[in-house]
Amino acid sequence: MSFIRVLLAIIFPPLAVIGKGCGSFLIVLLLTLCGWVPGVIAALIILNNPN
Repeated sequence: MSFIRVLLAIIFPPLAVIGKGCGSFLIVLLLTLCGWVPGVIAALIILNNPN
């Protein structure tokens, strides 16, 4: 997990996980639309997952 990705996950979470697949992007996008904090948490969890 690079510093750039973490910073991007805090600023705009869906853009940080766009390389992880369409499903991850849509989940984080929906959570971000519901509230900024759930989107950030989901993005950081997805980025922290090694798979």
